[in-house]
Amino acid sequence: MSIYDFSVTTITGEEKTLAEYKGKVMLIVNTASQCGLTPQYKGLQALYERYRDRGLVVLAFPCNQFAGQEPGTAEEIAAFCDRTYGVTFPVFAKIDVNGPHAHPLYQYLKANAPNGDGQDIEWNFAKFLVDRAGNVVKRFEPSVQPEELADEVERYLND
Repeated sequence: MSIYDFSVTTITGEEKTLAEYKGKVMLIVNTASQCGLTPQYKGLQALYERYRDRGLVVLAFPCNQFAGQEPGTAEEIAAFCDRTYGVTFPVFAKIDVNGPHAHPLYQYLKANAPNGDGQDIEWNFAKFLVDRAGNVVKRFEPSVQPEELADEVERYLND
């Protein structure tokens, strides 16, 4: 199975597959609106604006599994992202990233990240970098700031 086969639901309830992002470098992040790391939305947006014309897409997957830090409805999450951080990258419906109800995409990401060893997501804002061919090439801990990813993103945009 390829990453492009996964079906996801947008924050507005539309079903799509990740095939829409074939040929792009994807940065996939589990997010939350009420977390100490929430200001990373600003850095994610800046990274997206800087590199989107070269083929980067940031994909945000809200998750309420960590201390209940994403309790809102889809509408509340979308409004928060827009109002607070001016997010223009795709935001998807709330999912689980760990446990028996983990979204299949996250099961795949954890199993295929070269430096993740299939480990559970530890907190909000864990990041996975996927190259243009759909390979999961890197997993970043939540504490890694989006600004720190510029060199890695550049590397895969240039491949």
